[in-house]
Amino acid sequence: MALTTIDNFINNEFVKPTEGAYFDTFNPAHGVPHAQIPDSTKPDVELAYKAASTAFPIWSKTPKAERARILYKIADLIDARQDEFVRAESKDQGKPVSLAKAIDIPRAAYNFRFFAGRILHSVEEGAELEGVGYNYTQRMPIGVAGLISPWNLPLYLLTWKIAPCIACGNTAICKPSEFTSLTAYMLCSVLKEAGLPAGVVNMVFGTGMKAGQALVEHPRIPLISFTGGTVTGAKIIANSAPHFKKLSLELGGKNANIIFADCDFEKALTTTLRSSFANQGEICLCGSRIFVERPIYERFLNALVEGTKKLKVGDPSAADTNLGALVSKEHWEKVKGYVDLGVEEGGKIECGGKKPASLQGEFQNGYFLEPTIISGLTPSCRVMREEIFGPVVTVYAFDTEEEVIQIANDSEYGLSCSIWTENGRRQRRVAGEIQAGTVWVNTWMSRDLRMPFGGMKKSGLGREGGEHSLDFYTELKTICLAD
Repeated sequence: MALTTIDNFINNEFVKPTEGAYFDTFNPAHGVPHAQIPDSTKPDVELAYKAASTAFPIWSKTPKAERARILYKIADLIDARQDEFVRAESKDQGKPVSLAKAIDIPRAAYNFRFFAGRILHSVEEGAELEGVGYNYTQRMPIGVAGLISPWNLPLYLLTWKIAPCIACGNTAICKPSEFTSLTAYMLCSVLKEAGLPAGVVNMVFGTGMKAGQALVEHPRIPLISFTGGTVTGAKIIANSAPHFKKLSLELGGKNANIIFADCDFEKALTTTLRSSFANQGEICLCGSRIFVERPIYERFLNALVEGTKKLKVGDPSAADTNLGALVSKEHWEKVKGYVDLGVEEGGKIECGGKKPASLQGEFQNGYFLEPTIISGLTPSCRVMREEIFGPVVTVYAFDTEEEVIQIANDSEYGLSCSIWTENGRRQRRVAGEIQAGTVWVNTWMSRDLRMPFGGMKKSGLGREGGEHSLDFYTELKTICLAD
């Protein structure tokens, strides 16, 4: 099968990398190459910067209504090509087609619609200073933004950055993950067809070590939005520090899923199956540490194991597939290594933990792993403390509210948490004590784009969403008019 060749998108034109080098990216379900990605370097980032900086003075002065019109058009074009985007996202990332169709691609279109509407209806502050004058605020676009997106929700999270960035009048250089660049490449033609002016959005494909680092270290790129691993986030902080860049970092998570004995059992069980294994567990918000109050521990564990065994792992294009393939061979080996470590640390594999034996033919070399539940570990074990980012969860029994709060918070991460209880006072009490940027009570992944999103501790810096995205992608100026 011929490989798809992806090129950089700079100044509304597809261009080859300056050094002419490409590398293969793999179809996770088949374990074979399916596309070639530019191995972009510093000169490619510089070309993109020239295009973006040239476009900025005009785009930043473009009326909000016109910017919003183009964003709405982008959303319409994504919708029109939804099936094409869905198939590409599944092929490139390994996720089930059903998930990409239900979540990833619709959300990508909605990101543009949401921020198109947001800029049309935002209101700035004003206040009279009696006897002196009148103060008001004004938002100013910042300049060229560096947007670095991850491989788990490729188009979903890339557009979560592009939409507010350009809605606010900035221009952008995007660096999608080298593992999942296909839908970002397809988005380029959508942007051009929608009438987005040349240079407003540029795509530089390649590795983090080359293209990503050149973007972060560029002295004239004043802000970076990054979603990815905590180790990389720390490097971005260090490399950005000499230039005092504005940073928004959404990093790793080791999220607690706390289930009290008075929960709605069936709802907690059904949602926990989803929060554990959706997208093969490759979502930063997955609840990988499951804490169950002791009176219902055995019942819940048995029901969770039974439900997990019914999940289908396999062909991502099949309508009844629940879990597809992990994104790469290297990631599969990392996740499988944590399963083995769980056994070494004294845990019991309740189910899963291996490659499905039933997958043969074109899928026999794919990066599949059965959804895995591990019991019997203590909170100090590495498997309960380190981010695995795969279909692996631990289940632990707790006795008191105070105990589970202490264990849940005893983590270097603080991205999200789910709490299951029908006691209203406990809901508010526990939610108030949990150290996480988002706490869901009797639900999971209920996202309101008007609300702030981000993590505490090593789960990130800053907040995005609604007004918080506008805060990040603009500089807020106070103007005082004397009487």
